[in-house]
Amino acid sequence: MGKDSKANGDKPAKRQQVYTLLVEVGRKSGDGLPDKSTGAALMCYASGIDEAEAVRETVAILKQADLAPLDVSGYGTLEERLAEGHDIPDEERALMGRALDENSVIVAQMTPFYDDPAKRRDAEDGHEN
Repeated sequence: MGKDSKANGDKPAKRQQVYTLLVEVGRKSGDGLPDKSTGAALMCYASGIDEAEAVRETVAILKQADLAPLDVSGYGTLEERLAEGHDIPDEERALMGRALDENSVIVAQMTPFYDDPAKRRDAEDGHEN
């Protein structure tokens, strides 16, 4: 019997998978977000035996990084996303592979939120208001 076929006698072994998560974060002192932003959306790839574990690990790591997670939306595994017709570029697949290999959470993209669109333009241009 191979080590992947059964664990603890009768239950199939669960394998780690990578889940795509979108995490909305609010503001917190020392969070490292742009000064005029009201929060951000983080696109993350997180490993776990199921989506619930991936969400728990992601929230815990973001809290350790002084971020304030508010909401998490799950978009499934690579296989689930492909089955839904998502086009997943090689760069994204590589980050997913890294998350799986390292049993980690990868923050692939951070998009800050702004109340006033002018503040966003000024922040992107490096101007202060």
